[in-house]
Amino acid sequence: MFEVKIYCSEKIDLWDQFVRKAKNSTFLFERKYMDYHSDRFLDMSLMIYKNDVLCALLPANKKRDILYSHQGLTYGGLLLSFKISAEDVLLIFQQINVFLKDHGITKVIYKTIPWIYHVCPAEEDLYALFRLQARLIGRNLSSTIIHSHILKFTESRKSGLRKAIKNNIKVKESNDFDSFWYILSNNLNHKYGTSPVHSVDEIKLLHERFPDQIKLYVALLEQDIIAGTVLYITKQVVHTQYISANPIGKELGALDLLFDHLINYEYLSYPYFDFGQSTEDNGLFLNQSLIFQKEGFGGRGVVYDVYEYDL
Repeated sequence: MFEVKIYCSEKIDLWDQFVRKAKNSTFLFERKYMDYHSDRFLDMSLMIYKNDVLCALLPANKKRDILYSHQGLTYGGLLLSFKISAEDVLLIFQQINVFLKDHGITKVIYKTIPWIYHVCPAEEDLYALFRLQARLIGRNLSSTIIHSHILKFTESRKSGLRKAIKNNIKVKESNDFDSFWYILSNNLNHKYGTSPVHSVDEIKLLHERFPDQIKLYVALLEQDIIAGTVLYITKQVVHTQYISANPIGKELGALDLLFDHLINYEYLSYPYFDFGQSTEDNGLFLNQSLIFQKEGFGGRGVVYDVYEYDL
């Protein structure tokens, strides 16, 4: 009934068409997003057919004898057709596991797709993982606003907002990724000794490929960018991929004004506004100052889980 095949580039149109119609997918699973860093990963994405009709995808890469939900993506897992049942998903996992064993895979590391990205309930894979006795090895915590139950900003965020308004800070959409990346890179290097996951050239390339889904918003003091955020805009979630402010922006509450505009005006019609993860080391470390800021805007916890199981 079910057949598993390894993705190849000749199937790109079929893959992308399915991604756009699946009940739990986002543009991050389209090949022109996934493949921008194809040189870093040995792709072993799977396409699952039911009676010769594509019914599920598993974006994945292989490293030695382990199959990973694609390591270049924050979340992943089975992308499912609306027609697929819970019993189907159990059978799909059975077929995938037989297929992987035949291809020398001994372990699977599986990222789940948080429920906020589901346009229809799609947690059948969690049940299948339970049946496989999969082990929870990571639980990262994000902060999300549900616009139907929006919480008020805390006083510290309101204070920053008032300061930004008083200093005539302005907010606008921008294509000046270079200026924002300068602020972002300096902050990450100073605080953590790291760099952004994407280079500025990579984010500009992705913005060119997905101009309606990847956007930069900035806060300006006169004509100078003092803060900004890169948004990933999916069917029902507005996600902050990057957030940063320079010392002047921090002093003048630029991010408070920026997020007041985005949350309460620009993207109010979207069900969810997600600030991203505040955890490290598969969730064992919580960055308390980071999550304090996100919770100040009204964000509350959504988990990004990672499982493993042996074959």
